[in-house]
Amino acid sequence: MLLTTFMTAIAVLVLLIVMMSVKIVSQGYRYTIERFGRFVRVAEPGLNLVTPFVYRVGRKINMMEQVVDIPGQEIITKDNAMVAVDGVVFFQVIDAAKAAYEVSDLYSALMALSTTNLRTVMGSMDLDETLSKRDEINARLLAVVDHATEPWGVKITRVELKDIRPPQDIVNAMTRQMKAEREKRASILESEGMRQSEILRAEGEKQARILQAEGQKEAAFRDAEARERSAMAEANATKSVSDAIEGGSSQAINYFIAQKYVEALGKFATSPNSKTILFPVEATQLMGTLGGIGELAREAFGDSVPRPIAAPKVKGSGVPETK
Repeated sequence: MLLTTFMTAIAVLVLLIVMMSVKIVSQGYRYTIERFGRFVRVAEPGLNLVTPFVYRVGRKINMMEQVVDIPGQEIITKDNAMVAVDGVVFFQVIDAAKAAYEVSDLYSALMALSTTNLRTVMGSMDLDETLSKRDEINARLLAVVDHATEPWGVKITRVELKDIRPPQDIVNAMTRQMKAEREKRASILESEGMRQSEILRAEGEKQARILQAEGQKEAAFRDAEARERSAMAEANATKSVSDAIEGGSSQAINYFIAQKYVEALGKFATSPNSKTILFPVEATQLMGTLGGIGELAREAFGDSVPRPIAAPKVKGSGVPETK
């Protein structure tokens, strides 16, 4: 009975020692192994055997990417404007031993370091730059914080500003400024549109005047050409009459005088300033001239043209009547 009890105790003790020796490390974590309080190695994910009472697990380090919130804080910019800022820092432990033994509290250290550098970076910029250059602020913070945490075995992957809140009076002033700027741009665009419209209208009027001048030039050219042709026809007619007179024919000169006579009468009749025309006229001379026209026509076309029948004189009038 005593032997059985002893053997049972030994078995239980061995089982406890084995259970204490087996350490299972989860994926994404690293365990630091210490011997009498001194770091000796890092336990990888999986099954690890550790001699109890001599070796023990020191720190359990999360090797996955993690995030630290930067609490909201008031920051005074270069132009003495106060803004409220908060953000986040993404980091990953790449050396478990350094993260465990080079810094006491990794999360608190990262938060304090990010906060102080955020104040430094944004304090060197104007308010307009802090609102418009977030990417530059993020890049500068990333470079500074990553360089500072390198001895801790930590890699800073991203730094992002979540919100930048200026005071309400500055927000109102910025709103009025933006409204004034938009109204200015609208006025400029409207003026530019009116200017372009005037330019196009002036171009249109210029082209219209050019076309009108070209039309007048063409009309004047054609009018001059018509007058030239009329003058040539008149000259030819005059030459023909002169040739006929030189040939001893008096009918041509009668035709020419009758034509001018009829044209003069037509101008008197169509004058807008004359309603009643008083002029001396010898009807017998007019009839003689018309007779001369007939003789000229018979000479031109032969004797086929019939002679006009002379009308008897009307008593007391002195004007022959024709039928």
